[in-house]
Amino acid sequence: MKKILYILLLICFVGISCKTTDDEPVATGTSDPTGETSFEPLISKVGSYAYGGDISWLSEMEHDGKRFYHAEGPEDDCLQILKDLGMNTVRLRVWVDPYGGWSGKTDVVNMALRARKTGMRILIDFHYSDFFCDPSRQVLPYAWKDYTFEQVKTAIAEHTIDVLTALKSAGIEPEWVQVGNEITPGMVFPHGQLWDDNGDLPNGYKNLATLTNSGYDAVKQILPDAKVILHCHSAFENKNWWYRRMKAAGAKFDIIGLSHYPMDNTTKTFSDMNKDAVSNIKLLIGEFNVPVMLVEFGTKANNQNEALDCVEDFKARTKEFTLNQLAGVIYWEPQVYGGWKPAVYKSTDTEWNKYHVGGTKINWNAYDMGAFTTTGKPNLGLIELYKHE
Repeated sequence: MKKILYILLLICFVGISCKTTDDEPVATGTSDPTGETSFEPLISKVGSYAYGGDISWLSEMEHDGKRFYHAEGPEDDCLQILKDLGMNTVRLRVWVDPYGGWSGKTDVVNMALRARKTGMRILIDFHYSDFFCDPSRQVLPYAWKDYTFEQVKTAIAEHTIDVLTALKSAGIEPEWVQVGNEITPGMVFPHGQLWDDNGDLPNGYKNLATLTNSGYDAVKQILPDAKVILHCHSAFENKNWWYRRMKAAGAKFDIIGLSHYPMDNTTKTFSDMNKDAVSNIKLLIGEFNVPVMLVEFGTKANNQNEALDCVEDFKARTKEFTLNQLAGVIYWEPQVYGGWKPAVYKSTDTEWNKYHVGGTKINWNAYDMGAFTTTGKPNLGLIELYKHE
């Protein structure tokens, strides 16, 4: 009888020890000879809403001595603070040869490993540049400045494969990959440029689709199950025309990505901006039958009560969407606070010209839409954004 009870207790103990839940990722860690920790690919709750944050500046902020605290006060790792709030997804941008190495391949792999260890899902955002890309800047990487169109097409594929292979070798299999960042006017100018002051360029959409497809195919070669995102800016503006023309040109995409900064408008209220964004998301879903993801979202940091009102309004308006319609929202650099700005903003003209050929040096101020208070704690708007069942 004692022997039977012992066996039953042993079975129960093993069952409890091996139990996992649908909500938590399963990690298998092994130490390699270098002392680093590698992991099996993330088994996450795929199909759940992405409560995300682009925290690409975090490693440089930590290098500069910035510290982070829970809303209640204790200091902690920023990723753990964000996870405790309800964040489940990290977005990381990739630059080809960036100033100081920040957001380069090594930095991205290291950050992805940290995010993976915290149980986060991963979205990788290729800019195909050495610096920020957006509607005002789509500058070729310095190393590609003399390339032909065909060479740029090949370089996009090789760069994508190189970074994703490094991630996969470290045990990281991103769930989503962006091929280009806010590419409404095109990317890797002039090769993927859509228009200039005189209007549309000949074969502009065909050329851009060829380049984004080079990225798309490279993603699928390394990560067949990853969802590829094409990303435009300003969700409050109708973008059906852009995706329609890209699709007609042969572009492939699995998810439509949009940016949404509802407080960054001088003529409309944040409520109007949220309303317009929801209307445009519905139009995109209705025509293209793919999910939309707000891969960038931000509120003004100078008034956290107003930021809270904005987020509450946004969540109320988007509550009606199913997961197959709105796949998630990614806050852009939520951890920024206290007037911090990266070293590249303070670089010399010579340094700037080396890393950002083709563009005038930008003397930007500190980012003013982070979501941490001046004391390094998450503000009310961010707490509300990540709140979920």
